[in-house]
Amino acid sequence: MLLENRVAVVTGAGRGIGREFALELARQGAAVVVNDLGVGLRGDSTDEDPATAVCDEIEALGGRAVPSHESVTDFAAAERIVATATDTFGQIDILVNNAGIVRDRTLVKMTEDDFDAVIATHLKGAFNLARHAVPVMKEAGYGRIINVTSSAGLRGNFGQTNYGAAKAGIMGMTFVWALELARAGITVNAIAPAGATRMTAALAGDADAPPDPRLDPAMNAPLIAYLASEQAAHVNGQLFGRTDFSYTIFQHPKQIAWMNKDGGWDAESVASEFDGMLGQHLQKVGMVMPSGLSQDAARS
Repeated sequence: MLLENRVAVVTGAGRGIGREFALELARQGAAVVVNDLGVGLRGDSTDEDPATAVCDEIEALGGRAVPSHESVTDFAAAERIVATATDTFGQIDILVNNAGIVRDRTLVKMTEDDFDAVIATHLKGAFNLARHAVPVMKEAGYGRIINVTSSAGLRGNFGQTNYGAAKAGIMGMTFVWALELARAGITVNAIAPAGATRMTAALAGDADAPPDPRLDPAMNAPLIAYLASEQAAHVNGQLFGRTDFSYTIFQHPKQIAWMNKDGGWDAESVASEFDGMLGQHLQKVGMVMPSGLSQDAARS
């Protein structure tokens, strides 16, 4: 097992991709704090308790787990999530920032609350958890942080100003933390996962079609387990993804072309030379949708 005697906190771990992360970390030997409020897709309260259900699954596998029902959006509550790990299991070695909600609307229809709620859950939530977990990791001289980003933030997606901004911000925080924490034995990486979950239900092409194994959310989890392990000590500040049966790595953003003019440019010369120098390298905006999901459905 890759993670024997390690302790992990996984936020948003009650369903979907987060649930698969928690189960795989447990299979690899980690004790897991399963954090999930049990809210709906938009962050609305429900009577459900998926965190406890996942803990029951982990215990049935012979693992150790404890639920957490705190909100990642609250700074003090995030401290209590970390304390659940240290109080119950004595340490925190792994943090997977996965919690998220969606409130998809085009820019001219998005409300301030739609924007603030999504930013608070994804972006501030990741900051809150890391801010409280890192001091404990630094004292131990070991830590693994895996942030969940999205192609919506790396490439853009129709109707997701809030979500795309949050996920792009998570990319930026990943780079900064990787630089700041490497000397303390802490690595920080990010993954843009893929899979059919309740978050992607609106994008599905044919709801009655048999499940496509390429969209199984569990297929993201083995990479997370590896990145959380001692064997991945040399992997830091990287962005990973998944497409079908492949894991991918992004090098983004990076400079790929230059236009140079001795003495500098004026507007007329930029207009004259742009297409021949930079225009040929313009990138296509928008997510590359996994097989079985429809981009058109996201725009309806």
